[in-house]
Amino acid sequence: LLQIQRRTRKRYTDMMASVSRFGVRFLSAITHQFRSRVQQSRAHTTVTTTYLQDFTSDVPRFGGIATMLRLPLEKDNLLSYDVCFVGIPLDTGTSLRSGTRHGPRQVRNESSILRPYNINGAAPFDSLRVADIGDIAVNPYNLPKAVEDITKAYRMILTDECIPLTLGGDHTITYPILRAVRERHGPVGLVHIDAHSDTHDTMFGEKIAHGTPFRRAVEEGLLDTQRVVQIGLRGTAHTPNDYQWAKEQGFRMIRAEECWYKSLVPLMETIREQMG
Repeated sequence: LLQIQRRTRKRYTDMMASVSRFGVRFLSAITHQFRSRVQQSRAHTTVTTTYLQDFTSDVPRFGGIATMLRLPLEKDNLLSYDVCFVGIPLDTGTSLRSGTRHGPRQVRNESSILRPYNINGAAPFDSLRVADIGDIAVNPYNLPKAVEDITKAYRMILTDECIPLTLGGDHTITYPILRAVRERHGPVGLVHIDAHSDTHDTMFGEKIAHGTPFRRAVEEGLLDTQRVVQIGLRGTAHTPNDYQWAKEQGFRMIRAEECWYKSLVPLMETIREQMG
């Protein structure tokens, strides 16, 4: 009985070895043929890009690549576009509630519900060439390096004369963006809609954080402080004088209650005049 078991086991082992050798030879042959065809194809074919997904596409809005507004995905030829959407999935600078690193992806996903024309007559894509250029690669473990990488990326975008629209990301990201904008255009005005002024000097001893971007921006001369407007300020503060520094710089500060129960059209008209 033992001899029969041994012979049976040996035959099984030999059979499996044969199958294995056959499988390896078969896969090697298939792989060789595939590589040969790819090389031949590359040698005789010019690769072109066709955008199959756009506003007029037959792809349903729940399908396809989740770009912003289902726009073309472009990374190399920004000179062909007037405006681009760019994501910064970073929330390392936040002090309490993280999660905005997922913002760019989720905003893009939700934007698929939008269509190219508004009932009020707005049709931005009839006059502007717009694309989604993806996300900036940031280091979530090193905030100062992430800030430098964001500035470098925006420097390249602005060199191509393409206007970036940013999907964040915590409020820290405004600081490195403004650094690149200042290099290109000089000190700029700012319309900031937020519950907080984000003008702390430090947070937990750190100069770079989501509550400090506009303090750093003023110190580095990135902002024209006479053209800075902060709208919607509300809630609690760490000290009675949290907003005093911003006022001393010349920021125009509009509290949330000043916007209640009224049209904001007159307010925005004065802000446009202030921006120039």
